Amino acid sequence: MQLIQFTQDLADPIHQYQSIDTFYRKITKTEVPTTIGFIYIEPGGVVGLHEAPIPQLFIVINGEGWISGENGEKITIKTGQGVLWHQGQAHESGSITGLTALVIQAEQINLT
Repeated sequence: MQLIQFTQDLADPIHQYQSIDTFYRKITKTEVPTTIGFIYIEPGGVVGLHEAPIPQLFIVINGEGWISGENGEKITIKTGQGVLWHQGQAHESGSITGLTALVIQAEQINLT
């Protein structure tokens, strides 16, 4: 499991197009078929323990929750943070207060 920051302070300023006070943080460039979607975890919700069938990138875009691996140790994750699970890694996620995450799944995920 690899924890990643996606906060604005790590983004690059956009200077083109007469842009003002804007920033861009690339997530990945895909070269293979990729599934991109949202997961909504309601307050008290849990996505049960399962193995990643292919690499999965889970980026919290709203709220706060937790993630854990096979050892069951819960790690807090909040808006602007993400986790990359490699193929075959067992994991689960949940939230006491609710969260929304962007999920990217592909046979190859190259983080920038």
